[in-house]
Amino acid sequence: MHSRRTLLAIGAAGMASSCATARGLGGGLMRDLRIAPGTGPVRLAPVMASPERVIRIDVGLRPFRPSGFRVEREALGDKVLVHNYGHGGGGITLSWGTAKLAVDLGYDASKPDVAVLGCGAVGLATARLLQERGARVRIYAKDLPPNTTSNVAGAQWWPASVFRSDHVTPAFLEQHFAAASFAFRRYQSLVGDNYGVAWETNYNLSNTPITDYPAGEDELMHRLVVNQRDLAFDEHNFPRPFVRQFDTMMIETPLYLRRMELDVRQAGGEIVVREFADVAQVRALPEQTVFNCTGLGAGRLFGDTELEPVRGQLAILLPQPEVNYNTIGNDGYMFGRRDGIVLGGTFEHGEWSLEPDPERIARIIARHKAVFDAMRP
Repeated sequence: MHSRRTLLAIGAAGMASSCATARGLGGGLMRDLRIAPGTGPVRLAPVMASPERVIRIDVGLRPFRPSGFRVEREALGDKVLVHNYGHGGGGITLSWGTAKLAVDLGYDASKPDVAVLGCGAVGLATARLLQERGARVRIYAKDLPPNTTSNVAGAQWWPASVFRSDHVTPAFLEQHFAAASFAFRRYQSLVGDNYGVAWETNYNLSNTPITDYPAGEDELMHRLVVNQRDLAFDEHNFPRPFVRQFDTMMIETPLYLRRMELDVRQAGGEIVVREFADVAQVRALPEQTVFNCTGLGAGRLFGDTELEPVRGQLAILLPQPEVNYNTIGNDGYMFGRRDGIVLGGTFEHGEWSLEPDPERIARIIARHKAVFDAMRP
C-alpha cells in the first residue's frame, strides 16, 4: 500500500582506517579511544528482498538548501523570529543540535512565552530544550505525528546530504559540527526502548577501496566516527570486496516521535493544529518569540528561494528480527529496524510529486535483492 506522508531519510556513517582510532565525546571534551580489531568473521543473515514482502511505500520531500540549514535570528515586527530549518537529509540527526543553536540565539528568560512552528523532529527538540530553560511553549503545526516528515525517515544517526560542499563556508562547517556534537551526546542519553534509540552495526559495501566516507580524516566530522574497521574479504559474507564496519545509532521514528510529543505535553506544552497562510498570521500570534521549524514550508511562508524539495522513496519490507544491522553503498541503503526493513537510496532534486514511482521502487528492491541473494553462507 502507498503512504502519502513525507520522507526525511537520514544517511549512514562511514569511518577511517582498519587500525581504528574512534573518537567519542566524554565530559564535553573529545577523546580518542583505541578500538580492538574483531576476533572472528562476520556472518550475517540476508534480507529477503522481494516485492511480495513490501508492506508499504513511503514517498516524501526533504527540505534542502545548498548552503546548509538556516539557524538565524531576525525581527518580525515587535517579535523575535528564530529560524531553524533546511536540514536536507540530516533533520532527525541534527535536530537536537540545531535546536540548541536556535535556543541559545533567541530565548529570553524574561519573555518565557514562546511559539514553535512545526511538530516534526526539529520542532519537538526545540520545544523540549526551551522547556528545559523554563519556557512556556505552544507548538503550532499543520500536521502532528504520525503525519509529519520525520515519521517516515530512515533515521540512522549521521548527517548526510545536508549541504553542497561548494556552497558552504568554514564558519558553517564549524556550526554544523557543533550541532552534530550536541545531538550525538543527546541521542546517547535516549538509548533504550522508551525512545526507540539503539546502537547498531553498519556495513559500507563497495567494489572499490573506501577512503573518506562520510568524512575525511582532516574534517571536523571525523571526530564523531565510532568503532570503524575495514574487514578483509574472509571476515564477512557480503558479495563486495571492500567492506567498512562501523557503529552508530538508529532512531525508530514512530516510537521516538510519539514519546517526544508526550514529553512536550507532560512538561506543560500546548499543541495547536494550525496552518499559516502568510507571515502576517505569524506576526499576529500572542507569543513574542517565535521559532520557525517549518521545514520545506519555510520557503513559501518566509520567502526562502534557496530551499528546494529533494524527493526520496522508501520500500518497507516485513520485519526480520534476525536482521539487526544496516548496509549502505552504491546499491542504496538498508536499515534493519524492528518495525520493518527499510530500503532506500533516491535523492531527486526539485521533485515535488508525492506519487510513488513504480519503476524506481522496483529498482530499489532489485538492487538490494541482488546484493543479499549473493551473500555467502
